Amino acid sequence: MNILDTIIAKKKMEVAERKKNKSISELGKGPFFKNETLSFKDYLLREDKTGIIAEFKRRSPSKGIINDTSSVAEVTTAYAKYGASAISILTDEKFFGGSLNDLLEATINEVPLLRKDFIIDEYQLMESKAYGAEVILLIAACLTKDEVKDLSSFAKKIGLNVLLEIHNETELEHICNDVDVVGVNNRDLKSFTVDINRSLALSKKFPADKIKISESGIDNIDSIKLLKQNGFKGFLIGEKFMKAKNPGLAFQKFVEELNK
Repeated sequence: MNILDTIIAKKKMEVAERKKNKSISELGKGPFFKNETLSFKDYLLREDKTGIIAEFKRRSPSKGIINDTSSVAEVTTAYAKYGASAISILTDEKFFGGSLNDLLEATINEVPLLRKDFIIDEYQLMESKAYGAEVILLIAACLTKDEVKDLSSFAKKIGLNVLLEIHNETELEHICNDVDVVGVNNRDLKSFTVDINRSLALSKKFPADKIKISESGIDNIDSIKLLKQNGFKGFLIGEKFMKAKNPGLAFQKFVEELNK
């Protein structure tokens, strides 16, 4: 069993346990259900933003501990201040050291918040909305086409933006009407190898009406320029900033170089 299979098996147990502790109706009473959702697409296209989806991530299965000292509030405030188009928060606890409370702490910022986790159940969509997320991630590698369609439809009903992540040509078939943005993860979730050419190759086969973003392995200005030349509007970057002693400052300096 590969790492993705292991994560999904654990996630199913986690979701079943959380359902026992808090009902869907309880989640639906949260204050964020009354808030208007920021448009992920609009923020990616805004000229005063960078197109960067800056990530808060403490650790990963492949890299181990990345940063276990920086605070969510401090880092995400800097991300928002210096032009992030969105902020991604890892909420998986077992493998990435995150939590839903991290998401809640990031709601102090006026940019779309992406809950980055392994979504397999509508219950997690309700959680996402209840804790302040405005964008949810659906990973084609661990969902069927019908599951993506059903989860996307439910997400739209409760006011969430949908980012679909794909890794190969077969997963292009998972793209459906309710998906707002399609991302190519340059990291293979089964082997954890990274290749930015994955984005360049797959993006040529995207539906013309879908905004495209590139995820993982983006750590320099030249990569962003190349991706922009190939029609990409968003760039999810995490480890580049989080491995720095001061992630917010690292993001600021990166943006200043990007804007030269």
